[in-house]
Amino acid sequence: MFGRGRVERVRGGSGLTVTLLTASATFSLFLIAALAIVWGVYYGPGPGARQGDRTVVTLASGSGVSAIAAQLKAAGVIRSTDLFKAAATFTGADRKLRAGEYEVPSGTSLSGVLRLLVEGRVVRHFVTLPEGWSSAQAVDILAKEPVLTGTVEVTPEEGSLWPDTYEVSRGDTRQSVIDRMQRAARENLRLLWARRGPGTVVRNPEEAVILASIVEKETGLAAERPRVAAVFSNRLRQGMRLESDPTIVYGLTQGRPLGRGIRRSELQRQTPWNTYQIDGLPPTPIANPGKQALEAVLNPPADSALFFVADGSGGHAFAATYDEHLRNVARWRQIERQKAGLPPEAPATVVPEAASTAPAPADAQATLTLPAGASQGLR
Repeated sequence: MFGRGRVERVRGGSGLTVTLLTASATFSLFLIAALAIVWGVYYGPGPGARQGDRTVVTLASGSGVSAIAAQLKAAGVIRSTDLFKAAATFTGADRKLRAGEYEVPSGTSLSGVLRLLVEGRVVRHFVTLPEGWSSAQAVDILAKEPVLTGTVEVTPEEGSLWPDTYEVSRGDTRQSVIDRMQRAARENLRLLWARRGPGTVVRNPEEAVILASIVEKETGLAAERPRVAAVFSNRLRQGMRLESDPTIVYGLTQGRPLGRGIRRSELQRQTPWNTYQIDGLPPTPIANPGKQALEAVLNPPADSALFFVADGSGGHAFAATYDEHLRNVARWRQIERQKAGLPPEAPATVVPEAASTAPAPADAQATLTLPAGASQGLR
């Protein structure tokens, strides 16, 4: 009797053990399956882009995890907001997500999306205002930038913008970029003016910008800016007119490219900026000068040159006397004849700008050959 009861108890214990083992095995399989699903969701391919091979999404500064998840779901970058929030919380990414504009490649996994946002691999946009470009051209540059919004209702004052490369974000207004350029110009001019030397001829920061804008437009070579600044400074000291070709162009276009050579009639046309017709500096800058041009004007080198003319190599030949200048002009004419395919002894059919060194064309509308940013014959 006692023996049979013991056998029944043993059999009952074995059944319980089997049941527990079976349940444990089932739970393990379920856990493995669940982990596999989670693994697949976290590391597996995400949704495909609705258009193209990537999705652009912009996350505003200060957005919480829930708002970010909702925005990503709406953009089609993730499948589930709950899974995104759970994954962000479990990995600690919820405390590291960064705002900005992101390009999410099609099919990026949930893990990949979180990694993008934690590492802050945002799309970076840049706008460049080159040295010597006018304010009208700056407005054109901003108008063509698709990530910016709004308009610039009033063209900024000439010379009030700082040439540089600016990082912008999608949704920034064009006016806000103009404001940044103007703040940079004011601050940089303040610093440069404080470091001006005793040899400068300008009497205030406004005159510095005017003269620097002319220097900027006269040469594209950084190494020449100090010497060009010295020439104009010498001429101003001696009461000579600046006779700068770019000032003629500005009087015609107010800062946009002319697109052709200057005509003899335009050289003689009276405008407030035409330094062949006016004494001293024009009333406003003719472009937005950069740091090097301003430094050259505020600290011009000791140089006796009063004239310069293109030398055919992209630079200029400088001269301290008019006779030396005439020889430089003659060499330039030879280069012009060669470019026109004429023999050296043939008379020139195109002439440099200086009326004092070459006869004027019979046709008052004839076009003069003026390389961009190069005075052809300072008198």
